[in-house]
Amino acid sequence: MAEWLYEAGIGEARAALVEDGRIIEARIERPGGLRVGTVFDARLVERVAAGLSRVESEAGAAVIAQVPQGVTEGARLRVEVVREALPEAGRIKLAKVVASDAALVEGPDLLALCEASGHPVRTLHAHEPDALEAAGWSEVLDEALTGEIAFAGGALRLSPTPAMTLFDVDGPGTTAALAVAAAAATAQAIVRHDIGGSIGIDFPTVTGKAERLAVAAAIDAALPQPFERTALNGFGFLQIVRPRPRASLPELLRSDPVAAEALALLRQIERTPPPVPAEHIASLRVIAWLDRNPHLIAELSRRSGVAITLRGSNGQG
Repeated sequence: MAEWLYEAGIGEARAALVEDGRIIEARIERPGGLRVGTVFDARLVERVAAGLSRVESEAGAAVIAQVPQGVTEGARLRVEVVREALPEAGRIKLAKVVASDAALVEGPDLLALCEASGHPVRTLHAHEPDALEAAGWSEVLDEALTGEIAFAGGALRLSPTPAMTLFDVDGPGTTAALAVAAAAATAQAIVRHDIGGSIGIDFPTVTGKAERLAVAAAIDAALPQPFERTALNGFGFLQIVRPRPRASLPELLRSDPVAAEALALLRQIERTPPPVPAEHIASLRVIAWLDRNPHLIAELSRRSGVAITLRGSNGQG
């Protein structure tokens, strides 16, 4: 039976849906930003006739596609978040909202989403055996950061872009058999890494109609609804469109790899059996990032009961 493993880590919350000892879905939530489902009052700061207008509040800024009639720039309106902010190269795509008359509410956090899924939730603690790691947590993060995903009979290369997330299929053997296996592996990776929006898959060229239908059927069998897809065309390309309420795991980790490295280090130190050493080695870029976020080291010190310090691997800290 599948269950969520949830961890309230330092600087981020982590969750993984685990079944038969492997991770089916992996999620990370970091503090700040507007969560899907949040209803708040904002001020319309820019209204455009065609395109995305912009609202602001103490909770953050967002874009809105349809402003209710009669609402002018500077006026207040109530909105609901339907898509969280998305990291892109060189910028952040603002959260997206719609006008709403619902009561003010904070959208569900990661723990609440896990609890609402229908699967049991087990909260993990640092003094316990590392159930996340036993299920393959580091391997999933490595997939997200490198884009290299192995499956029986081949490999996928995952490449997030501003327009779509691309998967490239590679491997030996019969083209049709490879494509069917890759279709199932890609669908599983999409779910595992919480990938939404437009997704393109570049398969080896599959010539026969029956073989192309088999590839599409493998996608349909492995990828839960809702989604839409094209047929596999003669060039071996198939496109999928899924809801995209938040950034995928690869987008989140690649948007700030130093942050990902720093938070992984804090997790490692927090899980060190007592007595926890006071001094730990880290890369200079991680030390610099944590110097800009001193509350995280303070929280690590509080949890471990030791005043933690970091020094660089070359002796400078």
